[in-house]
Amino acid sequence: MLFCAWKSAPALASGNVIIIKPSEKSPLGTLAMAKMFEVAGFPPGVFQVLVGGGNVGQILAAHMDINKISFTGSTFTGRKIQQAAAASNLKRVTLELGGKSPAIIFKDADIDKAVFWASMGITVNTGQVCAATSRVFVEKSISEEFLTKLKGAFEAITQNLGADPQNPDTQYGPLVDEGQFHKVMKYIEEGKKVAKVLSGGEQYDRGSGNYVSPTIFIEPNSDTSIYREEIFGPVLCVKTFETEDEALRLANDTEYGLSGMISDL
Repeated sequence: MLFCAWKSAPALASGNVIIIKPSEKSPLGTLAMAKMFEVAGFPPGVFQVLVGGGNVGQILAAHMDINKISFTGSTFTGRKIQQAAAASNLKRVTLELGGKSPAIIFKDADIDKAVFWASMGITVNTGQVCAATSRVFVEKSISEEFLTKLKGAFEAITQNLGADPQNPDTQYGPLVDEGQFHKVMKYIEEGKKVAKVLSGGEQYDRGSGNYVSPTIFIEPNSDTSIYREEIFGPVLCVKTFETEDEALRLANDTEYGLSGMISDL
């Protein structure tokens, strides 16, 4: 619903018609909103929803009568969309792609607030957020206290693993499907071979869904897949730093540039 509102409101307000293609993994919220547009009295064809997989997105990106594409998703798919747009009618393209976003925590930060936002940054929507802060850099002098509290926050989430996602009180649900579950678990298993696990990393009984306990890796090498690649799941890498210059160097050591967070006074 967030993407539906975000993408459609500016287009409709400026007098355009729009076709929304939701992710094939989560189309139901958009379809529910489409009914609301109909009830609100929008003329037929002004707001349209087209469901389907990547082949449908390819058709839209290459269509000669579409004047703009706005896409949120993977870098790989974003490249394909831009190529299709250039090869068709040179339609304008806006891309919001993957991220391996940093969170930098300095020694004068409010540690409890920093722990809250660092844990939220990688566990909201079960880490399935392109702007998730999946790399945390904490100043060395406060790292012990910070990591102790961060571990406690992650373990508290794990204790409620498996709660019904239809219950409004549930704050942490399953991954979107079995394919994503296996992808995330593969990263975790590979990560356990090359970095220390502070919390999580265990296989969860999947009888009630594709749940993954939020996982923290400590000081992974900069060339490992868990540190460099977008996992799109609740997997956090934590490194320490001693100077501001070192923190900036670590934060910028990525091919992504989507978002970031700084915790300071």
